[in-house]
Amino acid sequence: MIVAAVTNFIIHVISAGGYAGVAALMAIQSAAIPLPSEIIMPFAGFLASQGRFSLPLLALVGALGNVAGGSAIYWLGRYGGRPLVERYGRFVLISRHDLDLADRFFARFGLFSIFVGRMLPVVNTFISLPAGISRARFAPFVVYTFFGSLIWSFALAYFGSRLGPQWLELRQRVHGLDYVVAVLVVIGGVWWVYRHFRRKPA
Repeated sequence: MIVAAVTNFIIHVISAGGYAGVAALMAIQSAAIPLPSEIIMPFAGFLASQGRFSLPLLALVGALGNVAGGSAIYWLGRYGGRPLVERYGRFVLISRHDLDLADRFFARFGLFSIFVGRMLPVVNTFISLPAGISRARFAPFVVYTFFGSLIWSFALAYFGSRLGPQWLELRQRVHGLDYVVAVLVVIGGVWWVYRHFRRKPA
């Protein structure tokens, strides 16, 4: 029911809004709101196969939408995220030490993780917030967000155009990746809780 409602919403927005609708949906998707790009871009690609859109332009507006939405969440994380997490993070088992680890992670791997994260289901929706909290440099964040999103948007739109009327099959094919990522998140969460309480006596 929820997937059907989301799919119908996406179809309506793209059908009515054209390129602007695609950009708006991708902005929402990258702003930590789980609106799947695996439905947005394949449907737009299907319309491209019908002559309504251009695949290169779809990739461009998809990437620009990701940059817009991702930048908004980046700045939210940068100027509001860390103080809030430092004050209330203990209630969700996030400590200042954890934030320091995130800072070091982005200092060492930030650009690569942002670029790759834009091409991973689930991860691409939330990657901007920790980047902002960790104060990753904004200019490289935008560049890597753009190019990672450009590749991801073009790939999904291309497959959607190749699938034609069966574009929804793409969602079924990549849906399994969502479960893989979810399992990894659960495993990581268990480790996070264990490490948090193990550090308590110190």
